[in-house]
Amino acid sequence: MSMFEDIPVDVGVVYEGERIRRREMYVELGGPRVQYKFELVRVKKPEEVEDGKITIVGPDLKDLEEGKSYPFGIYIEVAGKQLEEDLEGVIERRIHEYCNYIEGFMHLNQRYDIWLRLSKKSYKKGLNSFMYIGKVLQRLFKSELPIIEKIQITFFTDPEKVKEMYEKALKIYEARDARARGLKDEEVDTFYGCSLCQSFAPTHVCVITPQRYSNCGAISWFDGRAAARVDPKGPLFAIKKGECLDPVKGEYTGVNEAVKEKSLGAITRVWLYTAFGYPHTSCGCFEAIAFYIPEVDGFGIVHRGFKGVTVNGLPFSTLADSTAGGRQIDGFHGISIEYMRSPKFLQADGGWHRVVWVPSEVLERVKDFIPKELIGKIATEKDATNIEELKKFLIEKGHPIVERWKEEAPEEKEEEVVEEKEIPELPLTIEGVPVAGVPMAGGGFKIILKNVKIKAKKAIIRRIEKSGGK
Repeated sequence: MSMFEDIPVDVGVVYEGERIRRREMYVELGGPRVQYKFELVRVKKPEEVEDGKITIVGPDLKDLEEGKSYPFGIYIEVAGKQLEEDLEGVIERRIHEYCNYIEGFMHLNQRYDIWLRLSKKSYKKGLNSFMYIGKVLQRLFKSELPIIEKIQITFFTDPEKVKEMYEKALKIYEARDARARGLKDEEVDTFYGCSLCQSFAPTHVCVITPQRYSNCGAISWFDGRAAARVDPKGPLFAIKKGECLDPVKGEYTGVNEAVKEKSLGAITRVWLYTAFGYPHTSCGCFEAIAFYIPEVDGFGIVHRGFKGVTVNGLPFSTLADSTAGGRQIDGFHGISIEYMRSPKFLQADGGWHRVVWVPSEVLERVKDFIPKELIGKIATEKDATNIEELKKFLIEKGHPIVERWKEEAPEEKEEEVVEEKEIPELPLTIEGVPVAGVPMAGGGFKIILKNVKIKAKKAIIRRIEKSGGK
């Protein structure tokens, strides 16, 4: 007898990675249109948990209006003789995986950024109550993690209660993160990997070190160690870091071997502390994105909760499309908020001295970890909304990036006359850019881009007059 026979839709790993578009959804829980949302797991004493209990605080699924977005929270309390507080973050991250086992129920992101959608099709099949969701989660948790002996779940849809629990959850997340600070990558011989998001990004493998949190911000090195011990065959696994090939960029033989194996050969090298060369891959659950701004040779950072457009004119969603998918794209780097507090943060690229623009909300959260000489010199959305304003701000405030401009400014020598030549089609491509052909003005030729990497710090295209004034 299946343990899901009383559930009106199918449940299984086959539904992992299922995307539910807005036109297909019945309701949206959390997500970018909603300020307050969370998922939280707490380890409790056995007498504090009523096994199998499911509580709904606020309207149930069937009471929500079709097509709307709602504040939402999932609060799970667990008990068991082998459970420790260090496992809370690990169990919490499994909510993502198990929700996605449910046909027509999509879960993205983590912690205070969760985004869930229920499809119209599954709602019509009878998935119209959080009671069903709760039963599935309880059975999967106890089946997959037998150390959980008792579990009770509370779903929150009442806006005031969601807000109240959200604020409590933020304090708990921060306390967890603070516990993990202090240990250095050089002091351990084992890192940890996570493949939880491969249903959405098949080639992505998260490498978690003491000084580099998971991209989602939900799993520290201590969380990874605890998870690998209690569930050695699970999605979190140990990585022997091996020989350090480059301490600045963060390349390790063991990491390369593990990532190559887990990505089935798609990714063969990873540099942990840089956004260039062989940057760490990104899934899509990252808390924030570090993006390169070539006009100023610096980095901007934008988090998932930022509602406007960044200083380069792009919103978070567009930058996320360029970053996610388990690819290695120069200058697009999915990161966690906690990684911004690390001494290893973009170490090979100049760290915080290379950062020029950050939303004020994020800057406030990490200000105690920014070098003192940079305080007041990093622009926010309040200081600059476009590149010209950004350049002006950086010069006025004396940001150290301005010195890089002076150091790297090449002497430009141009020929006054360039003879026009017909050049045959060249088998070139720019990695990550789906371009069939790029017409070049004034040159009398076309470059076809196919299957080649082109890397350049700057590209300048100028129209040059031919001799004789033609």
